[in-house]
Amino acid sequence: MVIGAGLREPRERLLLFERIINLVHLGAPQTRICFNTTPADTADAVRRWIEP
Repeated sequence: MVIGAGLREPRERLLLFERIINLVHLGAPQTRICFNTTPADTADAVRRWIEP
């Protein structure tokens, strides 16, 4: 799962961000959670966790 900067910012969304992270962890504990900084680096964020 990739979580983009649009969810982490602005600061008012921090509680929503925490809830989503915890729901993902509870529902699928083996899921890798990746963070991108722009749509352009989404693939790089995923590759950090799926490629050896």
